[in-house]
Amino acid sequence: MSQSKNPLFILLAFFSIYVIWGSTYLLNKVAVTELPPFMLASIRFVTAGLLIFAISKAMGKKLRITRAQFFNTVIAGFLFLAFGNGVVVWALRFVDSGFAALVISAQPLVVLLFMRILEGKKILPMSMVGVALGLIGIYLLVSQKQVTSNENSVLGILMIFACLLSWSYGSLFVGKANLPTNHFVNTGYQMFTAGIILGIASFLFDEPWSTPTTWSTPVQYSMVLLIIFGSIVAFTSFNYLLKVVSPEKVATSTYVNPVIAMILGWYFLNEQITTQSAIAAAVLLTGVYFINTKKKLVILSRFTSKAAKYSED
Repeated sequence: MSQSKNPLFILLAFFSIYVIWGSTYLLNKVAVTELPPFMLASIRFVTAGLLIFAISKAMGKKLRITRAQFFNTVIAGFLFLAFGNGVVVWALRFVDSGFAALVISAQPLVVLLFMRILEGKKILPMSMVGVALGLIGIYLLVSQKQVTSNENSVLGILMIFACLLSWSYGSLFVGKANLPTNHFVNTGYQMFTAGIILGIASFLFDEPWSTPTTWSTPVQYSMVLLIIFGSIVAFTSFNYLLKVVSPEKVATSTYVNPVIAMILGWYFLNEQITTQSAIAAAVLLTGVYFINTKKKLVILSRFTSKAAKYSED
């Protein structure tokens, strides 16, 4: 994909990170109703990793990395994909796809708390408001009887929160780790190694494996879409947007993904969207907005500067 600011490319890239990433919850939910979760995720990431290697090689990218970089990609792959995504797929057997997407959308909140706890960074007042709203939104979301009444739903919720912690810590880890400089190659190693880890987990949990020819048509389509679009196209679009538009605009996917997931889950899987879920979504995503936004802080800074100037006059 070209790195020029082509309006059509930008539009297609935003469609990818909004709709494709938002739809992966539905696709995983469809696939996991028939396939064992760790086997499903293992096949997805190993295949996507190999395809990325092939594409990188065709593009003339060097696949060789240092031992330290390989070790760090294994850690990142585990935090993001093997545990962070693989266990979400496992939990989707017990919770709705829209619910899972909403919980994961709280990642900026958890990253902020981790930065405070592990790095001692001060939380800005506007972000404090976001944290408070985020916690209220999560409480409203998980306190519903409709959510916790299903069999093993509480276990599913706890595992999704564990994945949220894994994703959030992984975000801090990759910021400091020595990783391959090419993002495409880096992702290929993360996906391939995570797929191997998930394959080992699948055998340890004695999951029954099957060939794609025995899968139902909806599951076959879901896996193809997850591999090609969810794992390769959307990630490439994400990296492209980071180079041609502001990070704040790219971060808007945090608000759109759960909405897409909830709508698709309602339409295709008849997942219920309660009034409390809608309110929880609004409160939680507003909190995420306050954590991510910088505009209000700039306005506040300007107001403070003018007030100081007037006081001096």
